[in-house]
Amino acid sequence: MRNLLNTLFVTSQGAYLRKEGESVVVSVERQDRLRMPLLSLNGIVCFGQVSCSPFLMHACADGNVAISFLSENGRFLARVLGPTSGNVLLRRQQYRRTDCKEDKAGTIRAILAAKIGNERRVLLRGLREHADKIDAEKVSAVERRLGKMLERLAQRAEPDELRGMEGDSAKNYFAALDALITVQKDMFFFVKRTRRPPRDNLNCLLSFLYTLLLHDVRSAVESVGLDPQVGFLHEERPGRPGLALDLIEEFRAPFADRLALSLINRQQVRAAGFKTDGVGGVTMDDATRKTVLAAYQKRKQAEIEHPFLREKMQIGLLFHVQAQLFARYIRGELDGYPPVFWR
Repeated sequence: MRNLLNTLFVTSQGAYLRKEGESVVVSVERQDRLRMPLLSLNGIVCFGQVSCSPFLMHACADGNVAISFLSENGRFLARVLGPTSGNVLLRRQQYRRTDCKEDKAGTIRAILAAKIGNERRVLLRGLREHADKIDAEKVSAVERRLGKMLERLAQRAEPDELRGMEGDSAKNYFAALDALITVQKDMFFFVKRTRRPPRDNLNCLLSFLYTLLLHDVRSAVESVGLDPQVGFLHEERPGRPGLALDLIEEFRAPFADRLALSLINRQQVRAAGFKTDGVGGVTMDDATRKTVLAAYQKRKQAEIEHPFLREKMQIGLLFHVQAQLFARYIRGELDGYPPVFWR
């Protein structure tokens, strides 16, 4: 069993992390602010001007504790990890499956079925909880279109055709996302998905949550010995963790998007916590970032019943369970990859 609150997020600018005994110590302006046992961690995420001692990096590499460096606004910069572990035979089989058109198409279909199905669930939940506050007709229309896409999904055989369906589903889903915002609509709205940099408050919030999600899923993929760079839906591209991006698709809508909507609709985040820089990019301030991090960790503690294993578990454990199930599929122990369909 894994400790689900095992990621240390460091947002204080100028912080310095060092190893002291078997603990990591965080100091700011030469004052120790936090001390945690290294054994309780499997990840450290540093935002902005945060530095680490070489001895801490060495200890983290030995202990398989990933250190990720992000910009102050949440853009991924670099990652420090020890020697690659895992079964080389598993990775070789992963490469063979990505080279097989039939295996690739079947894997993409499973990923897309969960992605589109979970997007529908988010829309249906919005209709159920806020039908009197939202444009129910617009949301219902998009939900029906996504349902028809699911019906057509089994008929598509070519990976490129399936990727086209993924783009269509995302375009339709995001077109309805704005309708699910019930308060602060003058400052939190959605026109289209924008990144690098995000151009509005909601895109900024989504990008930050997706970055956190990618960190957790990539760590889970690496922990079971899979190659995070070699994906099925997301083809190989230098520097892109294709497989990790594949596996977060089933979590984006029900985990990250719902969390973003909840933070806005409950007014846990406000427009004052976001600012626009000189080139039109939107960033969040430190207080807002900490609010989002706390909500993200709390959400990971919520329980869900795994639809394939029929066991209750905390959401934070799902990332590791799905990576293990994907590895079993790659080894041929399962006929197909069983993604998570949220209820």
